[in-house]
This record gives sequence, C-alpha cells and structure tokens, in this order.
Amino acid sequence: MESLYDYGSRSGFWRLRRMLDEEGVPATVFGCGMAMRRNPEAVAAMVKSGWEVSSHGYRWIDYQNVEEETEREHIAETVRIHEEMVGAAPAGFYQGKPNVGTRRLVVEAGFLYDNDAYDDDLPHWDLSFDRPHLIVPYTLDNNDMRFCIANGYSIAEDFFKYLKDALDVLLAEGRAGSPKMMSVGLHCRIAGRPGKAKGLQMFLEYAKSLGSDVWFARRDEIAAHWYKRHYPPGYGAQPEVPIVGRMTASL
Repeated sequence: MESLYDYGSRSGFWRLRRMLDEEGVPATVFGCGMAMRRNPEAVAAMVKSGWEVSSHGYRWIDYQNVEEETEREHIAETVRIHEEMVGAAPAGFYQGKPNVGTRRLVVEAGFLYDNDAYDDDLPHWDLSFDRPHLIVPYTLDNNDMRFCIANGYSIAEDFFKYLKDALDVLLAEGRAGSPKMMSVGLHCRIAGRPGKAKGLQMFLEYAKSLGSDVWFARRDEIAAHWYKRHYPPGYGAQPEVPIVGRMTASL
C-alpha cells in the first residue's frame, strides 16, 4: 500500500507539475512537513514553479484524539520546515483530520487562513478569536479522491465532465453578479496517473478557453483578495497575506 504513495512522489507529482506549468496554471500544495523534509527535490520544484506551499500539518494522521500539546508541537515543527525549505512561514493551513481545538491552535500559531471546511463556495470569516480568521473552504466533490470510492469517477471523462459542469454553474452565477470560488482537489498518487491526468488536462484546456471570466489563483492569492476587499469592519487595519514567490496584479 505504501508504494501507492511512492508513485505520487516518484512519478505522479512530476506529471502534474509539468502539465500545470505547460498550461501556465498556478497551484497551492498542501504539504505535510515530514513528507516535505523527505522529498526536497519536489519542494524545490514547487517553489521554482511559483506555487504556494500551504501547510498540511506535520503528518497525515487523524488528530481527533491527539493531545493538544502534541498537535501544537507538530504545527510548530511544520512551520520550521516551511521556513527552512520554502523560505517563509506558510500563510495557510489544512489539517485534513482536525479536532475541535485545531483551529484555535492554527490561529495562535499565526496562520492567516485555513482550509478545514467544506461549507461554502466563498471564503468567510470566523470571528470567535481575538482577530478575524479567514476560512477558505476546500472540496471533496471536485476532487480526484472520487476515483477511489463507489459511484465515483471511473474514467478521465467523468472527472472532466463533473469539473466542467461545476464550473459552468458557478460561472453562470458569476456572470449574473455573484462570483464564486471553485477548488479542484488533486493527489499525486491519483490524478498523477496517466489515465486520470487526461481528465485534468481536458478541464484546464476548457477553463482556459473561457478567457478572463476565469481567474486561476493560488489559495493565498484568494485569501489576500478577501483580506483586502472583505475584511470585517471594526477590527482595525487588516494584515497582509504574504504571497511568496509569485505576485499578481489581480488583487
């Protein structure tokens, strides 16, 4: 089973990176600290491609019953790894399997946004802390993990068609005056397989054909836009989200 993950680091990552680079599409990587340390070549390639390397915690484990101090130490360690390997602390965080106290630890650690939610098509604010904390929701349906479940995607065309349908609906809403965000979740060991990567390639070509109606953005760029344009009133000056390695005039 471990060799399935090895495929992602040995082959799938490089295929997806090459495809995204050729299309000129940026990405946000959810990077586990331990995995980053073990694969410095991939991390260097992410930085070279101008991708955001967001934190995926230190290890891909279920934190539901992990003691608070252990989780706090894991978060601190992965920040150290990011600073060492990327050159800056990550602005965003996605634990994936958090517990009821994870978000508080994330805010305490200085992260400006997290992705541990699946509850909206737009970012939104958590105002239960001493400063506004941004939630940038992730997705489990526009996600290649559905190749691995019953009644999920079977072939590349399934993946492409679902993503296309989602984009068409959101784009129609945007043109009607209510712009939306669409996340696409990829895993190197899944979408990195050639027969599945074809579906992503078809979707990228379709989305790019829509021109300026579609903004391909890293998640830190989305967060920066939200801090700049939609910061809650009454909380003073909004902090700036650092955009490491890639600047955009679209913000």
